[in-house]
Amino acid sequence: METLEAIFTRRSIRKFQDKKFDEKMLLEILKAGMYAPSAYNQQPWQFIVIDDRKLLDEIPKFHPYSNMLKTAPLAILVCADLKLEVAKDMWIFDCAAATQNILLAAHALGLGSVWLGCYLRDERVKGFKKLLNLPDHIIPISLIPIGYPSEEEKKVDRFKKDRIHKNKFK
Repeated sequence: METLEAIFTRRSIRKFQDKKFDEKMLLEILKAGMYAPSAYNQQPWQFIVIDDRKLLDEIPKFHPYSNMLKTAPLAILVCADLKLEVAKDMWIFDCAAATQNILLAAHALGLGSVWLGCYLRDERVKGFKKLLNLPDHIIPISLIPIGYPSEEEKKVDRFKKDRIHKNKFK
């Protein structure tokens, strides 16, 4: 799949087939996350692959928008590692870029995914810290359920020319 096609056709998928994908695909997806740009090339991320059904089933108890985990074979928790911080407070942007790369890679491989926010929601951060025994320097940023889609979202036109400004805001 070409880059622009992946960007223009990727949609959030919230229903998955009862079918696992192979380790090779998972490693490609994680590799894509690690190829994201980061401030000063600090690469302040850690990725936690969650495929234990008991753990996946616990997450909706503290993350109210994660019910799709009931059908997802796995999820990737993108975390910031504050011990890897070089550029102060830029880790949120770095981990967001890694999240986007993961979403696009999954789509390019024929998988579905959805971006679930964690950071800035105290109950979600605390829930992941407790569930996954995260040390203080590891901050959960986003959770990405991934699997073969059992739904197809329509392609939509999101281009809005009126949101483009040249040289100054008009």
